[in-house]
Amino acid sequence: MSPPKTSFPKQDIRVVLLEGISRNAEQVFRDAGYTQVEVLPGSLSGEALRDKIASTHILGIRSRTQLTAEVLAEARRLITVGCFCIGTNQVDLDAAELAGIPVFNAPYSNTRSVAELVIAETIMLARGIPQKNAECHRGGWSKSAAGSHEVRGKTLGIIGYGHIGTQVGVLAESLGMQVLFHDIETKLSLGNARPAASLDDLLARADVVTLHVPETPATQMMFGAAQIARMKPGAHLINAARGTVVDIDALAAALESGHVGGAAVDVFPVEPKGNAERFESPLARFDNVILTPHVGGSTLEAQDNIGTEVAAKLVRYSDNGSTLSAVNFPEVTLPEHDGSHRILHIHRNVPGVLSKINDVFSREGINIDGQYLRTNPKVGYVVIDTAASVEQATRLRAELSAIEGTLRTRVLY
Repeated sequence: MSPPKTSFPKQDIRVVLLEGISRNAEQVFRDAGYTQVEVLPGSLSGEALRDKIASTHILGIRSRTQLTAEVLAEARRLITVGCFCIGTNQVDLDAAELAGIPVFNAPYSNTRSVAELVIAETIMLARGIPQKNAECHRGGWSKSAAGSHEVRGKTLGIIGYGHIGTQVGVLAESLGMQVLFHDIETKLSLGNARPAASLDDLLARADVVTLHVPETPATQMMFGAAQIARMKPGAHLINAARGTVVDIDALAAALESGHVGGAAVDVFPVEPKGNAERFESPLARFDNVILTPHVGGSTLEAQDNIGTEVAAKLVRYSDNGSTLSAVNFPEVTLPEHDGSHRILHIHRNVPGVLSKINDVFSREGINIDGQYLRTNPKVGYVVIDTAASVEQATRLRAELSAIEGTLRTRVLY
């Protein structure tokens, strides 16, 4: 069977990739037949962003470009957005959903990069390297074993035992560490890792505490003065999760008192919007603290993996309508039917829409070869394969668009 012809030829679909997204992503699009692919090194905002996406069909961003409801309202040609990172907080997901725009991300592609950084910081903190490094830079020479330890035999406490947390645990075990973890959900442990009886139990036993929780209302400032006080005296704290999880002022006070022996922080409540903006933090005055500019997942390998993963998801949606793994949309996937046209219908999730869709086909006397519907509380998404002719498919789209509650229709091919 020859490849289906899309109703919107690929050479007319404009793809814009912002913020220096890996060239792997561009290659995925070009290999799939997309020729209008623009790659820009930085983020955009304000009028520049509105002007750029006004004629864009597929948009790729990282964390700096902010897609607000106001911006999305002006992106009338936009059919999908790819966040080439883990987080999607930079996109108003509700507004995108109600505009019929599925959003995709890469939740796991930089897992190994984050895990390796955490393990490296665990060793550096145990050896007292941050303060020794700072002293050498100032001309000092503190050659001593005092306060310097191996990590072998020490206990690592992992809060949030998901994809990154489990990887950290596996790597830590290979160094001979004991691994405890705490999660709000029951998780199957890997290797010899063991669940702690409670968060307090983990804090009392861990020599190093590392955080790997998502940003949710429940995790907002979840690690404050009370939790820090329950840590073992002299224990180390690592946060490569989200900046809103740790009370930075409480951590600074604990470092000042010596209760926390050292820390490594990669994420902050407020971060510079760009590399030219000055970074400030109450933690900057401590020699025994490793500060990194939100680079936990920023390795070339991770960025290449993310570029490939997210671009493939965007291509799949553009080519066949699959929303598998979309973060804000009902997940729908349907195999192709030879000789069929595929029509996508996105609508508000109100009673009776599917019945009205089927009525349109019934009135036209056109058979449905395949149909798949998924809904969430706000939106319904129907993929329909039909034996209609090109002219009939065009007429069907017009009738389907007229159904009350319709957000978007598209004749895919």
